[in-house]
Amino acid sequence: MILNCAVVDDEPLALDLLESYVNKTPFLKLVGKYSSAMQVMKEPTNKEIDLLFLDIQMPELNGLEFSKMIDPHTRIVFTTAFGQYAIDGYRVNALDYLLKPISYVDFLQASNKALQWFELIQKPEEKASIYVKSDYKLVQIELKKILYIEGLKDYIKIYTEDSTKPILSLMSMKSMEELLSPIHFMRVHRSFIVQKEKIRIIDRGRIVFDKIYIPVSDSYKQAFQAFLDERS
Repeated sequence: MILNCAVVDDEPLALDLLESYVNKTPFLKLVGKYSSAMQVMKEPTNKEIDLLFLDIQMPELNGLEFSKMIDPHTRIVFTTAFGQYAIDGYRVNALDYLLKPISYVDFLQASNKALQWFELIQKPEEKASIYVKSDYKLVQIELKKILYIEGLKDYIKIYTEDSTKPILSLMSMKSMEELLSPIHFMRVHRSFIVQKEKIRIIDRGRIVFDKIYIPVSDSYKQAFQAFLDERS
């Protein structure tokens, strides 16, 4: 798999360094090189950007602000000399965060994360596990052990059959849903995704996991009923 990537940095030396790193990484293809976020906006491209290496501290429009305007398909790796921006980076669902001066080893590690992300999305039916960010660590979760996922504003809680405590991750329900195969998982509410094969009890239209009752909202009732009809 080849990832189309772009680099944005207002420092010429940093921009050239990132360009050299991209060019020496076999699975990356440079499709854009910009000295500011405003330049990106003024210079639209017909090439889809998979991975964006984005400086945070820039004039006019900083990287954090710009990250909220880009296509949701694009994964972001923030690059900055200011360590205090790390938490802000995760709040906008950045894939990774690199502190300047950036070594090629760190750059390659972040790029490999992106490659893994897109490979998982491209072949959701083939994967047995996923990685999610929890407490600034990547945690591997076996898909077959997931019971359900609950969305809580900027966070999600992943409940598995082998743990009494959920795994908390700072990501959106939409991002999580994109990682899961619709063959095995279904959205039943804006705040809940369930694994179909783990559904054992339905009480008055609600899915029951132990003592937890999960509602099925009106917008998902038709799809849920169709699933039940297939099992009848």
